[in-house]
Amino acid sequence: MAIKSFQGKRAKPGSRKEYEAPILVEDYMSRKLITFSPEQSILEVMEAFAKHKISGGPVLDDNGFLVGIVSEADCMKQISESRYFNQPILDKSVERFMTKEVETIDHDMTIFDAAGIFDKHNRRRLPVMKDGLLVGQISRKDVVIAALKLSAQNWK
Repeated sequence: MAIKSFQGKRAKPGSRKEYEAPILVEDYMSRKLITFSPEQSILEVMEAFAKHKISGGPVLDDNGFLVGIVSEADCMKQISESRYFNQPILDKSVERFMTKEVETIDHDMTIFDAAGIFDKHNRRRLPVMKDGLLVGQISRKDVVIAALKLSAQNWK
């Protein structure tokens, strides 16, 4: 498992006072996440996706460290393959389905830098890290909402 952390321009201490509105990833990220464990069944994951109206989430080990991400796309691939091989998938674990090469973003990056990362990479969401620990998740939608909240004078 490899974690690739995007580290763009970080906010300088005290620089947020120049702006009227918050502009950091941590100001717009989701903090209450639905998380999964590598041992959970894929059936539980799909049920959670439907129940919570989400399309993916981080996978954490027993110590709370990020070890992967599981998404609807991961499930679709496996559903398709299970039909081809005529094997049920519902009793298989998340670990077999999850993406282990996880790209993350730092909590103190600006939403502008986050927008650039989303523009360059084909991701819908990125886990947000602080000091090596998962503290939230930011999505493309979160960045759009942040942009709408900023006044025109903040676009520097």
